[in-house]
Amino acid sequence: MPPPRAPRPLGTVTRGTTNPNRLRRMDRWIVATHGAELRRAADPVAVDLGYGAAPWTAVELLHRLRTVAPHARVVGVEIDPARVAAAEPYARAGLVFRHGGFEVPVSPAPALIRAANVLRQYDEEEVADVWRRLCARLAPASEGSRGGLLVEGTCDEIGRRHVWVALGPEGPRTVTLATRLGSLDRPSDLAERLPKALIHRNVPGEPVHAFLRDFDRAWAAAAPYASYGARQRWMRAVRDLTADWPVTDGPARWRQGEVTVRWQALAPRT
Repeated sequence: MPPPRAPRPLGTVTRGTTNPNRLRRMDRWIVATHGAELRRAADPVAVDLGYGAAPWTAVELLHRLRTVAPHARVVGVEIDPARVAAAEPYARAGLVFRHGGFEVPVSPAPALIRAANVLRQYDEEEVADVWRRLCARLAPASEGSRGGLLVEGTCDEIGRRHVWVALGPEGPRTVTLATRLGSLDRPSDLAERLPKALIHRNVPGEPVHAFLRDFDRAWAAAAPYASYGARQRWMRAVRDLTADWPVTDGPARWRQGEVTVRWQALAPRT
């Protein structure tokens, strides 16, 4: 009797486009905000889910995580077995590649799952179920720990503009917008990089549309600060936003061209 077939991975093959250093903004935020959790974990496993046709992002994630958590391990998970085979020459101590999908075939439960530019090609109606599956795979919360972190979002081809949702075992927590400020005309330029859960909700009457509208207004009001540079203008605009929106970070992150807002403030209306 032939051995039973392994279950088919959950998900579909994506385009797989990737570039070196594309996810630097997301990784920088992960290191800054989740580094302490990774250091505390007994076996800090991170998953680069859907790394694409080349393994650059997984290699970079290992290097960046180890600056704050020297024992971190990265598992690159791809649904296309040919991509897994192509990545094998890049495996090293702390970095392996596996065939799989949203079931995340990794043990122990990961302290981090990064899913960048994966759900872009799915329907909006599928996002909630995928989020639930991935959050259920995270390391659970415990005394002194909020548990693992899922970071899911979208960026442009060279990583200048990026928006992501951060989720814990309990569900969505925050939305972060990050950009190279020198390339920005106005904050709503980031609308085209909203993750799948939000991109179709950028219409009047939805919270994310109101947020981007207010951000553009704050950016316009901060125009006098442009003489000091785009960074100072961004920081002033974000500071003004805090009067009406639950911004969760502070000037140290704003200086990086970032702003993070509570998910509940931008969540789609049902």
